[in-house]
Amino acid sequence: MRNRIRSPRSRHRRALLSVGLLTVAAATLTPGPPAVAEPGCTATVDTVVTARIPVLDWAENLAYDRQGNLWVSRPVHSELDRYDSSGRLTATVSIPYPMAVRLGPDGWLYVVSNGLPGALAGQSTVMRFDPAAPDPQQFTAGLLAADGAVFDDDGNLYVSDLYTGVVRIRPDGTHDTAWNARANLFSPNGMVVIGRNLYINVTASLGGQVVRMSLDDPADRSVVADLLPGGMPAFPDDLAVGPDGNLYIATGGIGRLMRLDPATGSVCQLTATEPITAVAVSPTGDLMLSSELGNILRARL
Repeated sequence: MRNRIRSPRSRHRRALLSVGLLTVAAATLTPGPPAVAEPGCTATVDTVVTARIPVLDWAENLAYDRQGNLWVSRPVHSELDRYDSSGRLTATVSIPYPMAVRLGPDGWLYVVSNGLPGALAGQSTVMRFDPAAPDPQQFTAGLLAADGAVFDDDGNLYVSDLYTGVVRIRPDGTHDTAWNARANLFSPNGMVVIGRNLYINVTASLGGQVVRMSLDDPADRSVVADLLPGGMPAFPDDLAVGPDGNLYIATGGIGRLMRLDPATGSVCQLTATEPITAVAVSPTGDLMLSSELGNILRARL
């Protein structure tokens, strides 16, 4: 059966939630350490979309298409939701347990899709579709527990696999096995490309590490920064490059939006909020945040 776009009125909502997802949600709602106020490091946050069913509407990732629509992945419902600039839900597309969603160089949306909820071990794929006429099709397969994704300037897609490391996928959908063999890294999550480097959040790391990995030689890597001092868990999830060139990082476990200067490694906490999963830069330059509760927030710097 062809996947087809569905209107909000006719959308079929699946009330599916795994025990593991509930456990993670309960743990990550525990308050983290107090935010540190620093001069020039602050953001105001408001809610653009309110979850109808908190946690069940878990929002994992988000991205804009070329028409300025915001697409939000909701893995519990196996759906991508489309919102207009006012935050109004305009459509839904079915994709199994979607994680990262990214705009490709061809204008299509590429979506990491998992065989099991919450990026547990399973047969993961990458799906893609034209936002103007959504009919998802498989782009590549053979991933174990895929989560984050990013494109480089050459059209290669990088996918973080929580157990095996970073996977480079060529524009034709084939895997660059020689490159991938040198890109082993445990629990990589969100990724961005700056120049000839990947910047990668390592979720299961003490202190919340952000790692720099060379696109030319993935074995050439270093820790840019620890998000929290003293090895305190930060649980960094996804991140985005802001208009100012800084990295803006979503932390699920401690509910912080953090800013990292990739050149100096300096870190500050912009705001304390609910556990957030991803960051996207809107056409107006604001930061849009997805959350574990299912809300979509807007952060103004």
